[in-house]
Amino acid sequence: MSDKSAKDMRTPLGKVRGLGSAKDGTDHFWRQRVTAVANVPLLLFFIWIVVSLNGADHAEVAATLSHPFVAFVMLGVILSVCIHMKLGMQVIIEDYIHSEGAKVVCVMLNIFFCSAIGIASAFAVLKLGFGG
Repeated sequence: MSDKSAKDMRTPLGKVRGLGSAKDGTDHFWRQRVTAVANVPLLLFFIWIVVSLNGADHAEVAATLSHPFVAFVMLGVILSVCIHMKLGMQVIIEDYIHSEGAKVVCVMLNIFFCSAIGIASAFAVLKLGFGG
């Protein structure tokens, strides 16, 4: 047994496909952690805005949300939360759906859903931000 093959911890199928045992697990792990940390101040700001606008009329809400700083932070909230949601649901799907076909369909639907929520939310914030 050569020194190189003794260090190779991949499965035979992984060797054929050229994949490591975890594929992109550490990248996924770190993106999940970074978005979780980013969500703390972003969501605190979001909650503060929602509570401060409680009972306000439409004009006041639109004026507050159209402020450039508020709109910028709201876009950050949308981006961070949607990425975090996509990553979290992907882990759940990969862990609990055992059929490869169903897993692929569910992961694709997860991506489409999170993208649609993010795009619709960003559109709403941008429309308010540009006075639409």
